[in-house]
Amino acid sequence: MMELIAQNMAPIMFVSLIGFLLLGYPVAFALAANGLVFFIIGVELAPLSNGTINLSWPLLNAMPERFWGVLSNETLLAIPFFTFMGIVLEKSGMAEDLLDTIGQLFGPVRGGLAYAVIIVGALLAATTGVVAASVIAMGLISLPIMLRYGYDRRIASGVIAASGTLAQIIPPSLVLIVLADQLGRSVGDMYKGAMIPGLVLTSIYLGYVALMSVLRPASMPALPKEARTLGSGVTSLAVALAAGLALFYGAEKYLETNHNPKDAGILAAALAVMVIYAVAVLDKALKINAMSRLAQQVVIVLIPPLALIFLVLGTIFLGVATPTEGGAMGAVGALILSAMKRRLNYGVVRDALAATTRLSAFVMFILLGARVFSLTFYGVNGHLWVEHLLVSLPGGEMGFLIVVSLLVFFLAFFLDFFELAFIIVPLLAPAAEKLGIDLIWFGVILGVNMQTSFMHPPFGFALFFLRSVAPKSPYIDKLTGKLTDPVKTSHIYWGAVPFVFIQIIMIGIVIAFPGMVMHYKGKAVDPSTIELKLPEMPGLGGGLGGLGGFGAPGAAPGSAPGGMGLGLPPLGAPGAPTGAPATPPQGGGASLVPAPMGLGGLPAASN
Repeated sequence: MMELIAQNMAPIMFVSLIGFLLLGYPVAFALAANGLVFFIIGVELAPLSNGTINLSWPLLNAMPERFWGVLSNETLLAIPFFTFMGIVLEKSGMAEDLLDTIGQLFGPVRGGLAYAVIIVGALLAATTGVVAASVIAMGLISLPIMLRYGYDRRIASGVIAASGTLAQIIPPSLVLIVLADQLGRSVGDMYKGAMIPGLVLTSIYLGYVALMSVLRPASMPALPKEARTLGSGVTSLAVALAAGLALFYGAEKYLETNHNPKDAGILAAALAVMVIYAVAVLDKALKINAMSRLAQQVVIVLIPPLALIFLVLGTIFLGVATPTEGGAMGAVGALILSAMKRRLNYGVVRDALAATTRLSAFVMFILLGARVFSLTFYGVNGHLWVEHLLVSLPGGEMGFLIVVSLLVFFLAFFLDFFELAFIIVPLLAPAAEKLGIDLIWFGVILGVNMQTSFMHPPFGFALFFLRSVAPKSPYIDKLTGKLTDPVKTSHIYWGAVPFVFIQIIMIGIVIAFPGMVMHYKGKAVDPSTIELKLPEMPGLGGGLGGLGGFGAPGAAPGSAPGGMGLGLPPLGAPGAPTGAPATPPQGGGASLVPAPMGLGGLPAASN
């Protein structure tokens, strides 16, 4: 019996960990305790394991070094930077300004507020990377407005929760940082690979809202005219956009002609954006009113967060900054934007630092617990057990991806994305690599899949965040003065279900079309277009010449015109008689018989 336990320690350990987690123990302590308990058992049962267990007491001496490897990991330093940036932006009122402005822009359209929530969710995802900040901000700001104007509670709740989870997959996502670290890949490559899937998922969300606005128009009415305080002015906005594009085109052509063409597009875009922003600010400040109020507000509100996105992601994609440096610049940029809005004070910085410290400590404790668990798990050859189990699945690469996606989807009912990343991903990565699966593509698939962990009823964290800010009892609307019904938990759960199905469809799309991710490698090089040119070698009269004795055309036997003639017969050719000069045939090669030699075109010496 003990031999059976010793030889199957890996599956027993894994099942035991799941049991610990289901009992509700904190993940970090469940991992560490499980690892230490099974380390003691493994050391005692090692003699009975037939070589399966490779544990001994001195192996614990490796633990401090493993801990130091976690604490000194510069990649993980990006997590507190991006967390701090997101919370400062949330406190700065940027989300409120964006929702109000884009809501006014799409106000005349059915479902306009829902469109605004999804677009702002994508913008917040690209600036904050924190799901909690996005969901709470939009729940506080947009949910009362959507209820005020007659939106169905399930659709309103689902749109807010789903758009908040875009921070999971749109860079600079914290999930992508952790996945890149666990897969041993570049965070910049992971960001590049995830950008298109994130935008495609946002487009599918918008498509769902458009479909529902046709099928159930009463569930998402347009804003009434009196609620559109910024007026219309879409034509003015279109003119401003056209002027910006014309300025960009002209500046790009000028820079390509007169300056470095490599950075022409980036510099031209920056110039066009700054000019349009300056015009809008001056137009509003001087009350010229050449632009409509709507156009002024859209330009003034949208450009600062877009500039921050470029500051963070643009510098990473261009290779100017590492993700950690990009996060640091983003944190500074968030402080500047908050100061510009006159919202920066001691309370904002204190709350942001406290939340950042909590999240960073949470991540670090889970990672340290995972290091203890993995030391024992690898010592009982658990990684080989998991790899053999997954590699032998039917269907090869596609079978592996389908089974792993189903596994992560169901585990996401009980575990959040940090726990999945630190426990499951290190076990899956070796099998994926052995099957020849690109780990950036694999990481993006897992990232889209883990997004569902925030939306699963009844354990989705985005649903909990929304529940914490949604009205639980009837309340009096501040603007209309009418009694408004509350949002029930069932509304939130049923509203999330369609978006969970959309996320599942998105997993299938990323698996079916790997090119959406693989573009991060850049353009493929066609070997037929590669041309190799070797430099010519000058002679010793003006440098080292061609080797005349090695088949140089026109070389006379025993001489080296314009170069160095070795005058050697070919390999295997009969040698010259002893005491006589060797005379190689035309185009001779090498021989063991010495031959006369000429330098710089001088006649060879004779005996």
